[in-house]
Amino acid sequence: MKRTLRTAAILAAVVALPALAAAPASAVEIPCSTARLIVPWGPGGETDIIFRIVTEAANRLGAKPQLQVVDMGGQGGIKGTKQALKAKPDGCTLFGTFQHILSSNLTGRIPFTWDSFTPVARLVQTASIIGAGAEAPFNNYKEMQAWAKANPDKLLAGGTLGSTSHFALLQVQDALGIQMKVVSYDGTADRMKALLANTIHIGQVSETATAKYLKTGKIKPIALNAEVRSPRLPDLATAKEQGFNIVITTDRGVVLPKGASPELVKYYDDLLQKVTKDPKFMKAITDKGSVVAYLNATDYTAWWKETNEKWTAIAKRLGVLRK
Repeated sequence: MKRTLRTAAILAAVVALPALAAAPASAVEIPCSTARLIVPWGPGGETDIIFRIVTEAANRLGAKPQLQVVDMGGQGGIKGTKQALKAKPDGCTLFGTFQHILSSNLTGRIPFTWDSFTPVARLVQTASIIGAGAEAPFNNYKEMQAWAKANPDKLLAGGTLGSTSHFALLQVQDALGIQMKVVSYDGTADRMKALLANTIHIGQVSETATAKYLKTGKIKPIALNAEVRSPRLPDLATAKEQGFNIVITTDRGVVLPKGASPELVKYYDDLLQKVTKDPKFMKAITDKGSVVAYLNATDYTAWWKETNEKWTAIAKRLGVLRK
C-alpha cells in the first residue's frame, strides 16, 4: 500500500513538471505586483490605444506582474522617453516605443538613441496616412503637388518636430518635390484637432485615431503610404498608385531599461509573443488599421540597427541630421 502511494506521488510530480516549467512567473522574479508600461504620448492617440490593447491581452493571458499603461506625454515624446531611460532594469518598468527615438536623436533633440534601451519585442506595424482638412484645396498627392508648386511656402503641415510624423512629412516633401511649413503639435490627438479645425492643410494621421473622420470626410484621406490598400479604407489609393514611391510605417514594440537581465527579456518576450498569437488581440489590432508584426528580441535588435542606418541616410539627404 505504501509503495503504491509512493509511486502515485512520484507520477503526480512528474506530470506536474511541464505545467511548472510553463508558468510565466517561474523563470524570473519581478519585485512588483503591477508593472508600468510607459507610453510617451497623451491618452487617446494611436500609440496609447495600441498599447492599451497590448496590456489588456497580456493581463488576460496571465501576465505576472500585471501591466498598466502610464501615459507620459510632453515634449513630442521626449518627457516619457527620459523617464523610461532613468527607470530601474528590474522588470517593473517597460517602455512602449517606435521610431521616434531615432528621429529625435538624429535631429539633436535627445543625446541617446535606441541602444540606450534593451529591445524585447516588436509587436505592431501601422502604415502612414496623410490626411487633409476638409477645406484643403486638393484631394490626392498629385493635386497637392500642383497646389504647393503654385503656392510656394503656403502648404501648412502638422507634425511633431523631430519625431516620426515630421520625418514622414519630410519624406513626402522630398518625393513630391515641394516645400512645406511644418507646424509642431505634441502628438496625434492635437494634430487631428488642428486638421478638424482646418488650422493646417495636412498631417500624418492613422486609421486608429481618425477612422470616423476619414470615413465622413471631416478629414480627407490624401494617400496611404503602404505597399497595398487597406481593406478598411478600400477607396484610398496608395502613394505608389498615385505615382510616388513612398512607403512609411510606424513600428511599435516594447523595450526595457538598459541593463535588464536576459531572463527578464526572455520572460517579457515570451509573454508578448503569446499576445501576438492571441486571436482576440489580432482582431483588435486589425480593426484599428494596423497589423501584427512580431519580432523576437534578437530580430528586434537587428531591426533597430538596420532602421537606424536607413533613417540616418534619410536625415543626411534631407538636411536635418544633427550637427
